[in-house]
Amino acid sequence: MKNYRFLNKITTAMIVAALSFSCKSSVSKNAEQAKATEKPKPQQNLIYGDLIIKEQSDYLMIPVSLVEHNEDKGIDLNLSRSYEKERNNQFYNIIFYQKQGGEAHLLLNKKAIIASFDLLEVKAANKPNTRVWLYKIIDQDTNIDKKLNSEDATIGYLSDLSGKNLQQITPNNTRIISWVVVPGQNAIFLKILKDSDNDKKFTKEDKTNFVRVNLDKIGMGTEIISDQIEQEIKSYVFK
Repeated sequence: MKNYRFLNKITTAMIVAALSFSCKSSVSKNAEQAKATEKPKPQQNLIYGDLIIKEQSDYLMIPVSLVEHNEDKGIDLNLSRSYEKERNNQFYNIIFYQKQGGEAHLLLNKKAIIASFDLLEVKAANKPNTRVWLYKIIDQDTNIDKKLNSEDATIGYLSDLSGKNLQQITPNNTRIISWVVVPGQNAIFLKILKDSDNDKKFTKEDKTNFVRVNLDKIGMGTEIISDQIEQEIKSYVFK
């Protein structure tokens, strides 16, 4: 009787072990099959745009963007873009290459989106011409959605023709609306939109202002309309 019970226990243990192994094997097999059927994440490839060559500069420029992957549209491999179209597209960096010496370097040393770039050439009387690049750059996740896009602030930067000495010229948490060069003052004036209500969005409820940047000594621009001036305006308009 004892031998029978002993054999029964051994048989039961073997059956449980076999079932346990079978379940684990099935789960492992299902996991491997699921992993095999997962679509691999598409690899992002760099795209180098057309060369931008300016007679005024010793450097040529190569904009850097990414191939757009879209399941419906496929991959955009259209590399034939004119400078006029290209300068208003989104880029992630720009390579500056010295025409004679062959030295190359990047404009940016951080993750950012270059929304646009324009060559400014200011001709003022009795002064040497001023030539700089003006960039509109998205480099701050101002709406805190963990990505950089057109919903974030667009900051103004200036560099020399070699892409060096990059300087921020408009305040953080603002967006450039327009700009104009005043040769007689050797200055650039930029109209900006400020997230004045701090809701991390740029809307019609936010305030605008103008920033003056001295091209003789490039740095952060000075806002033209002070709080005092605005309050004085309101006292006349709303009384």
